[in-house]
Amino acid sequence: MRYAADHKQQTRERVLQVAATQIRKGGLDSIALAKVMADAGLTHGGFYAHFTSRDALLQASVEQMFATSPYATLQGKGRSPREALDDFVAYYLSAEHRDTRTGGCPLPFLTADAPRMKADVRDYVARAAARLRATVARHLAALGHADPEGEASSCVAEMIGAVILSRAEPDPVRSDAILARTSAAVRRRFNLEANT
Repeated sequence: MRYAADHKQQTRERVLQVAATQIRKGGLDSIALAKVMADAGLTHGGFYAHFTSRDALLQASVEQMFATSPYATLQGKGRSPREALDDFVAYYLSAEHRDTRTGGCPLPFLTADAPRMKADVRDYVARAAARLRATVARHLAALGHADPEGEASSCVAEMIGAVILSRAEPDPVRSDAILARTSAAVRRRFNLEANT
């Protein structure tokens, strides 16, 4: 049987999507190669046609998680820095983002696993978090904030923490309040209230 030229790449993407979903649901240690391959509709034996090792799959899956995260919203293509920040804060601190287990920012999922990650995966996560902070800082600098790097670092940490705590809160009203209060605080700090 002949396959399309991009068949191998499409198959690899399918495996990465399945692995990323499993990581979001159960953490990095939850990944079982046989289950990933079965859930992707493939045999366990086909794994090595796409990855050299389980560690290579984990790193590629983490990269996939960031590539499909709401970080793209923050890039602000065709929008002002204020609009890009506003859209990012609105999504990041939403019930939709809190409740997803198949998408969204990987940082709230991965931070608990960071001390147990292999060095290369942990370094990639740290670099991705730094890119997120740098993009927020770039927008803040364009808006004239005096300390864009400091504000970006503080607010990104606050937003990630809010998502983690809102997911941990079993009472829906209190969970929603964590997101709403954090959103209001970040909007005040970023001077985005006029956009709400």
